[in-house]
Amino acid sequence: MRKNWKKVLTAQQYYVLREKGTEAPFSGQYHNFFEEGIYRCAGCGQSLFQSNHKYESHCGWPSFDASIPGSTEYQPDHSYFMSRTEVVCSKCKGHLGHLFNDGPTKIGQRFCMNSAALKFEKTKKNK
Repeated sequence: MRKNWKKVLTAQQYYVLREKGTEAPFSGQYHNFFEEGIYRCAGCGQSLFQSNHKYESHCGWPSFDASIPGSTEYQPDHSYFMSRTEVVCSKCKGHLGHLFNDGPTKIGQRFCMNSAALKFEKTKKNK
């Protein structure tokens, strides 16, 4: 894996992915974005989420009800006097956001992700 993340990531991506930061709500480029495609890790490029699992949660961050199997890992996060589940990329271990069990879909999950941790790749349509 890359050793010098500061050379390959923007300052915001570094803050989120490597320092476990959080972007301000409603500020990320993907919070109100609903095109068809794949959301990849902005650090290593691994596929993380399919667009058909994205939904509007009104929380200010991109929300998904499921990740691509094997693409994410989970760690307890007790920072800021809260008990949450941190979501990291299984390949580069970059911080993506948090997982909550309050989602409105049948799955019941809300992957609350930071736009800065994601890179969108539009689905190519066959003609």
